[in-house]
Amino acid sequence: MTVFSELRMRPATAGRAGWDASTTARLVIAGTVIFTLLVGANLATPLYPLLQARLGLSSFGITVAFASYVLALVSTLMLAGHWSDHIGRRAALILAVVVGLAGGWIFAHADDLAALSAGRALQGAAVALATGASAAALRELLPSRPEWASRFTLLASAGGVAAGPAIGGLLSTLPGHTTAPYYVHSALLAALLVPLYLLQARPAIMPGDGASPFKALAPRRPSVSTEARGAFWLAAAVGFLSFSVFGFCLSLAPGYFAQIVHAESRPVIGALAGLTLGASALSQLLRARGRYVVPAGLAVLGVSVLLLAASAAWDSPLLLVAASICAGLGQGVAFRVVFNDVAAKVESAHHAQVISTVYVITYLGSAVPVLGLGWATAVFGLAASVTGFVVLCGAASFAIAALALRTAVRGARR
Repeated sequence: MTVFSELRMRPATAGRAGWDASTTARLVIAGTVIFTLLVGANLATPLYPLLQARLGLSSFGITVAFASYVLALVSTLMLAGHWSDHIGRRAALILAVVVGLAGGWIFAHADDLAALSAGRALQGAAVALATGASAAALRELLPSRPEWASRFTLLASAGGVAAGPAIGGLLSTLPGHTTAPYYVHSALLAALLVPLYLLQARPAIMPGDGASPFKALAPRRPSVSTEARGAFWLAAAVGFLSFSVFGFCLSLAPGYFAQIVHAESRPVIGALAGLTLGASALSQLLRARGRYVVPAGLAVLGVSVLLLAASAAWDSPLLLVAASICAGLGQGVAFRVVFNDVAAKVESAHHAQVISTVYVITYLGSAVPVLGLGWATAVFGLAASVTGFVVLCGAASFAIAALALRTAVRGARR
C-alpha cells in the first residue's frame, strides 16, 4: 500500500510489498520520529535572546511565539488526534514529518513575529500529528508490555524536548546562528522520510467507510470511558502542571538562568534549560513502584520548583542544577505512573484519541500559564514574576499530591 493510498483510505493492494521491518525496527522508527520532531520544536529555546535582539521583540513577544506552537499543537490534537486510527500510523508519521519540515524552514527565515509564530504553529501541528500516532504504534508493537510502551513514549517525548535546547545551543555556534540549527535538523527529518516510505505499512485499525471514508477524519468530541475517567483527570492535572514548569524552562528560563550562573554561552544556557526535561526522560528508566509513588513524585516536584526561586535569591548555580534535576525526576516518575494507568484502562480502538486528549490538556500547561508569566514579566519584572510563578506551581504540586495520596489510601483500604 502506498502512502497516497493510505491518505485516501483506499484498501490495500498487492502491488507494493515494501520493507517488512522487524518489531524492533518499527519501535525505533516510531520513537525516532516523535523524538526528532520535538528536538526541532525546541531548538529555538537558546536562540530566543538572539531572535529577540534581531527582530526587536519584547519578552511578551517571545512568549507569544512560544504559545503559537502550543496552541497549534493543542488545536491539531483536538481536530486530528484520531487520524492515525483511520489513515494508519505510517501515513500519519509521514504527514507529521512533512509539516515539520515546512515549519522549521519558515521559522528559520522569519523576519517578524508573524512569520516566527507561523513557523512555530506548523511545528506544533507536526508534533500533534505524530503524538497520537507514535504512542499508539508503540502500544500496538508491545501488546504484552503496556508499561514499557508508556515508558518508551515518555522517554522519546521528554528526551526530544530536553535535547532540543542543548542541540540548538551547540548548533547556534555555527555560522548563521539562528538558521544553521534548522538546516541540520531539516536534513535529519528528510532522511527519516526514506525508511518511513519504504516501510510496509500495517492496516489502519479503523479504516473509513468505503462510500465516504473522509467522514472518519471529522473532529470528534473527546470521550473517556467511566472506568478510565478518574485516571484520565489525574493524568491531565499532572500533565498540565508538568508542562507549566517545562514551558517556563523552554521560554523565559534561559534569561533567568543566565543571571544565576553568570554565563552568556548559548550551549550552557540551552543545557540548563533542558536539564529538567532531561531528568524527566531519564526517570523513565527507573523502576519506582508502589502505591505512593505519584504523591511522592509530586511532592519532590513541588519542593524542587520552590528551590529554583531560592537558587536565584541565594545566587547558587549548584542549587539551580540540583533543583532542576530533582524537579524532572519527581515529575517524570509521577507522570509515567498516571500516564500508564490511563493507557492500561483505555481500549485499543480509542487509544490514540484518548492519549491525544490527555496531551491536549497537558500542552495547555505550556501555553496559558506561560502567557500569563510573559505578561507579568512586562509589568513586574522577570525575578518577581518567576518567584510568583514557581510559588503557584509548588502549591499546585502539593495540592495534586494530596489528592493522589487520598486516592492511594482509599485504594489500600479496599
